[in-house]
Amino acid sequence: MQLINPQKVQELIDKLKDQNLYIHLEMTTGAYASHHDESKFTASTFIKNGVVRYSQGSIAGFGPYRVGLKLEEGWIYSQGLTHFDENETERLIMAGHDSEGKLVVALQLGKEPF
Repeated sequence: MQLINPQKVQELIDKLKDQNLYIHLEMTTGAYASHHDESKFTASTFIKNGVVRYSQGSIAGFGPYRVGLKLEEGWIYSQGLTHFDENETERLIMAGHDSEGKLVVALQLGKEPF
């Protein structure tokens, strides 16, 4: 994965709009952090292979980035994204890593299940 190039990511967002896509979205503050330190607050969110269709999408920020996708009945929003897979042309694979390189957030969209 490479640091996000907003122009390339926006091109992929635009290329995938108005299609039924599988989504993988996850966020964690360290699901297992409290095993090592009980004072750590942990939270996580996970959806895999839900189907979404968006009519508009954009990437914003100066790094870490945020991506918003407008659905027929609402929005999907992900913040803290730092990296993307620049070799993907039919899927959008993005992740956000903390200062230690640990995964904090992931947003993936594609025509095939993950």
